Amino acid sequence: MNKKISILLPTYNEHGNIIPLIERTIKAVPQDKEIIVIDDNSPDGTAGLVEQNFTNNPAVRLIVRKDERGLCSAVQRGINEANGDIIAWMDCDLSMPPEKFPELIDKIIEEDYDAAVGSRYVKGGKDRRTDSGKCILHFHTALSSIIVKFTSFVLDKSFKDWTSGFIAVKSSVIKTIPLKGDYGEFFIEMMYRLLKKGYKVIEVPYELIPRQQGQSKTATNIFGFFKRGFKYVFCVLKLRFSKII
Repeated sequence: MNKKISILLPTYNEHGNIIPLIERTIKAVPQDKEIIVIDDNSPDGTAGLVEQNFTNNPAVRLIVRKDERGLCSAVQRGINEANGDIIAWMDCDLSMPPEKFPELIDKIIEEDYDAAVGSRYVKGGKDRRTDSGKCILHFHTALSSIIVKFTSFVLDKSFKDWTSGFIAVKSSVIKTIPLKGDYGEFFIEMMYRLLKKGYKVIEVPYELIPRQQGQSKTATNIFGFFKRGFKYVFCVLKLRFSKII
């Protein structure tokens, strides 16, 4: 049976990345699909570029949010709007390869997984942000590794990449999971809920590269990374001592 795929692209100031990302996604995913761009009214004109270049493409849909901000709520809006049997999303800075979507999707269609996660921390995966040579990215990469290892140790050792943000999941599953927090916090809680509820999840290796253009929305300095890291730790400990069924 043919499955429709909904691919969510939550954007804020991705003017330099969004067109090649959409073009590569269209080429990579041959199935019946919709690509939903959820833009937080980017001042750099991201939404305008999408409208200008894909107005005549029925597979591309644009949602501009003028009164809301944040990755988690953008993904949730996309989930609410999606019509696909499988919903997938990724970061929009070209650090994640859209060419990996077919492998994630096939794990669900061919092997009946409920969710397939692009993972830096299983065999074959890699975080290559240090390839840029920038000290701040070396620090970010090291801190990310520590956070996910801590999360794995506290919540579930069978799962590795708790802050991936690169996933395909059955629509019938993800529409029952409320998304909370932002950035990595929402992904940590979402994965914990999926695992606790007994859904079948697989990690698929991929290589994360430095963002292609623009500036990270997570943090831009060591203080910001530590602040974000403490939020992740708090999220993990909160989940560990809560009852989620």
